[in-house]
Amino acid sequence: MIPSTLTIAGVDPSGGAGVLADVKAMSALGAYANAVIAALTAQNTQGLTGISPVDPDFIKLQIDTLFNDVRIDAVKIGMLGQQPVIRVVSDSLAHWKPKHIVLDPVMVAKSGDHLLEKAAINEMRESLLPQSTMMTPNLPEAGVLIERRPAETVKEMYGTAEKLHRLFDHNDERWVFLKGGHLPGKECTDLLYNGDRMIEMPALRIDTKNTHGTGCTLSAALAALLPQTADPVEAAKAAKQYLYKAIARSHELDIGSGHGPVHHFHQWWKPLSK
Repeated sequence: MIPSTLTIAGVDPSGGAGVLADVKAMSALGAYANAVIAALTAQNTQGLTGISPVDPDFIKLQIDTLFNDVRIDAVKIGMLGQQPVIRVVSDSLAHWKPKHIVLDPVMVAKSGDHLLEKAAINEMRESLLPQSTMMTPNLPEAGVLIERRPAETVKEMYGTAEKLHRLFDHNDERWVFLKGGHLPGKECTDLLYNGDRMIEMPALRIDTKNTHGTGCTLSAALAALLPQTADPVEAAKAAKQYLYKAIARSHELDIGSGHGPVHHFHQWWKPLSK
């Protein structure tokens, strides 16, 4: 059966991040994608110029209406922005209880613009994160969640992953996917940890500025793949490999003059011959 997935996130008009990127990634990986709009943004590859929130009651209506009719096998949560929105999403998912929830704790855009209010961080940490199957913070986001400075080495990432997993109340069915893209050097090592197994996933850094929406794409890929395998490790490695290839072929798109998007359909779209 083809998995039916849901992204709850904001809209990036340029299509590189947010629900548009999520729908592309989920579709490319064999899932039927649904979307609930949690925020509107004005942005492009160069930066963010505005955010317009969506009324929390209408977000709840979107979620309830969808779940009342459509089977949802996995949910990816992205940019929510405000404490009332996080609360209503958390309450709604606690009611509907989807099997897989992938939480991308979006706090800062690629441009450096803040996307999550400070007052909302505790709400995410206390109500939404404990329900999640897997969280996918980058190093700055992980630092905010555990109230420590961001890790600067792979060794320090081990300690960060352990502290993050304690937010799951030591549940070994929950996973931390800690992204190491902010580390210096030629390698980007991610960690996968469930309180028992610590798995390093290294990769060579790709020399490109086209990294807009990488976090959105990874978490959406995980939501698409988790229902298709009984092994979260297999799903994580496949999601990372998909993203790696999407970054490697991002130059084929030529979108915008800033941080361009990754190539979500790299395995389907063939470069035009000259």
